[in-house]
Amino acid sequence: MVGQSWAPFAPPIARRRPAGHRLPIAREIALKILAPFAALALALSPVAAQSSPASAADITARIEAVTPKVVAWRRDIHANPELANSEVRTGRLVAAHLKRLGFEVRERVAHTGVVGVLRGGRPGPVVALRADMDALPVLEQTGLPFASRAKGRFNGAETPVAHACGHDAHVAMLMGAAEVLAGMKAQIPGTIVFIFQPAEEGPPAGERGGAPMMIEEGVLANPAPGAIFGLHVGPGAPGTIYYRAEGFMAAADTFEIKLTGKQTHGAWPAQGIDIISLSSAIVSELNTVAARTVDVTATPTVLTVATIHGGVRHNIIPEDLTMTGTLRTFDAAQRERIKARMETTVNNLAASYGAKAELTFRVAGALTYNDPALSRAAQPWLEEAAGAANVNPFSRPTTVSEDFSAYQQKIPGVFYFLGASADGVDPATSPPNHSPQFDVNEKVLPLGVRAHVLTALRWLEANPTR
Repeated sequence: MVGQSWAPFAPPIARRRPAGHRLPIAREIALKILAPFAALALALSPVAAQSSPASAADITARIEAVTPKVVAWRRDIHANPELANSEVRTGRLVAAHLKRLGFEVRERVAHTGVVGVLRGGRPGPVVALRADMDALPVLEQTGLPFASRAKGRFNGAETPVAHACGHDAHVAMLMGAAEVLAGMKAQIPGTIVFIFQPAEEGPPAGERGGAPMMIEEGVLANPAPGAIFGLHVGPGAPGTIYYRAEGFMAAADTFEIKLTGKQTHGAWPAQGIDIISLSSAIVSELNTVAARTVDVTATPTVLTVATIHGGVRHNIIPEDLTMTGTLRTFDAAQRERIKARMETTVNNLAASYGAKAELTFRVAGALTYNDPALSRAAQPWLEEAAGAANVNPFSRPTTVSEDFSAYQQKIPGVFYFLGASADGVDPATSPPNHSPQFDVNEKVLPLGVRAHVLTALRWLEANPTR
């Protein structure tokens, strides 16, 4: 009905008349005078607005304007890192920024998380963008002038703290996208939810947090997004984007093995039960589970024992010992088979030594599963952001994990990587995430902002009836 109301004012050239027919001259003159105004009215009408996507040139200009702020935010957050569930300063910085932009803002979600809602000037669906805020218990060795000198407490012990995984860049890029999109509010056909999440790396022992807790506290409700997008910086040619449909990042299980033996003098091992030797045997056998009992050509699997804690003196074999590690899988059935095999291996070895063993698992993250249809839809949007030659939608799966997967279990989502290695450095030799030398090439920050902006806008434009 709205479109029909403008039909009488269409320019004369668009209105066909029978050959030889002539309008009354007064009416013809009136139509010529009104034609420019009719074109303007049509351009401003809701129907025309809904068919006009956001201008790429306008988006580019807005991103260029905000880039110095994005760099400054990144450096400030990098110099002031905070561990999981302690992102108080970061959360305040984000909340203050979103409030200045006029967003609806919720604070202290899942301890320190922030959620901002931007309601566009035109009706439409809801989409979400997410960034993680937490740092790691790592001693930074980048040599940057804004390198972290912070310390914090992790699981009861004091530790250095650093943004060794790039979450400082993630926060800064999403803050930049928020500013760009706020400036385009009138053009946005729907609502955008900005999720700034704590504890992606996992909450401290005995605490809850991260994406599952954000969801429990309503981050995907009122308004309820129909899709969610997220990105992560990592080794890769700067300016590239890579991802894959379906299983992209592994499901992660944390396991703990508690061994109990019999304490004895190190010189008399036969008078006790040597759980130090037992732990060595367990490590050796578990290393064969993924390497020799799983078809590694079918689906990637990684099983790693990462810590062993036991004993207090060089000549005493202790009574207790604790081992921890991680299991990374892409197939649910295989995951359960491996866990059962681990249980059998640990218990049988402990029995052979006369020791006791207790093996427990904790889910650290589900499979990061990129919705196939949404992944296909997102490809041209990401290519618009980075250039077609710089987007790889068929990347190999990676055995690191991400709790972004929790959102994908509720709504369709796509998670992608942004290559951020230093200029001229082979990504294969670039310091990886969680390394003390890990750094982000700041030249890629505008691309991250652009990818956020375009995935949100183009999804809203492509789904007007949701």
